[in-house]
Amino acid sequence: MTNMALFAEQQVRADLARLLLAAVEASGRARCDIARDAQIHKDALRRVLAGERSASLGEALRILAASGVAPHAHLLLFLVSGGDHAIAWLQSDLAQFFEDFSGELPSALERVLGNQVHDVKPRWAKGTAHRVARLLSDHIDELERKDALLGDVFAGAEGGPRG
Repeated sequence: MTNMALFAEQQVRADLARLLLAAVEASGRARCDIARDAQIHKDALRRVLAGERSASLGEALRILAASGVAPHAHLLLFLVSGGDHAIAWLQSDLAQFFEDFSGELPSALERVLGNQVHDVKPRWAKGTAHRVARLLSDHIDELERKDALLGDVFAGAEGGPRG
């Protein structure tokens, strides 16, 4: 059962404000520049970042984008796992990966599963997430091995005889 206290307006506003503030501070940009790019009044931005005013969905996406982070990924992370992951992944390749991955996943599922898309069970989600993470880890390990092998080949070629 979902804990409805987690969705109390004050708590959601405070958590979103914490994420937006972290993004703005990590950007290294002046708040007035972010407000201008996000098409929000600088006083409204100040109130949103302080948690005194709720940001609309569009405002939150624009503030994140103006701060130089992957807006959809961070908002999705905020919604599915809370502000801590979204803040921890600010301005990282992992956040950009998550944005591209989550944007591509629905069409990839439809394309690969075809008619089986309706047979997917919610109880498979956790195991599938762990399997995808293991698959990605194996892929990274394989790329690192190939890079090391190529590095050895190039190092050997540089030290070889010259004509």
